[in-house]
Amino acid sequence: MRITGGLLKGRVTQTPYGKMAIRPAMDRMRESIFDIIGDKLEGKSFLDLFSGSGTIALEAVSHGAKEVSLCEMDKTKAKTILSNVAMAEEIGVRIDCHFMAVELFLKRCKKQFDYIFLDPPFPYKFRLNLVETIEKRSLLETNGTVLIHHPKEDPLPENIGILRRTDQRVYGRSIVDFFTNMPENTLTN
Repeated sequence: MRITGGLLKGRVTQTPYGKMAIRPAMDRMRESIFDIIGDKLEGKSFLDLFSGSGTIALEAVSHGAKEVSLCEMDKTKAKTILSNVAMAEEIGVRIDCHFMAVELFLKRCKKQFDYIFLDPPFPYKFRLNLVETIEKRSLLETNGTVLIHHPKEDPLPENIGILRRTDQRVYGRSIVDFFTNMPENTLTN
């Protein structure tokens, strides 16, 4: 896989092998997502959940994010992820890597992020629960955005707590929903 834009554009990342099959985010999808949010990432914080290879976190760094974290449960992918994210240090950014279940990470997390990207395996059935946890634990900054990649056959509601769907992109049989933490005075019923 290649980084699709920004300072690290064209750099190749490794794909890890492990117990769980990796389903790398499609290049076209990644490029589209970062075309949408890329200009807004400068100096922002970014969390990549179900990281797989760390490529999404690297895309965020490449587009200017300064505080970047990732979480991947499969520890057999750690060596490859750590090798990949070392690229970020070449441009002065350290990616914090957490190797644990995403659900546990979200329960323990005490930080807020400007952007949170979730790419759970397609058979995963608790997507809504994860976004609800992010909303209930206030892990998203005001005006921050959760991006979640999911199958077209498993739609999410328009609103999740105070999070409002502000965009939706379709890529074949998959969708990326954008949920924004809207300030209270901009909410309409």
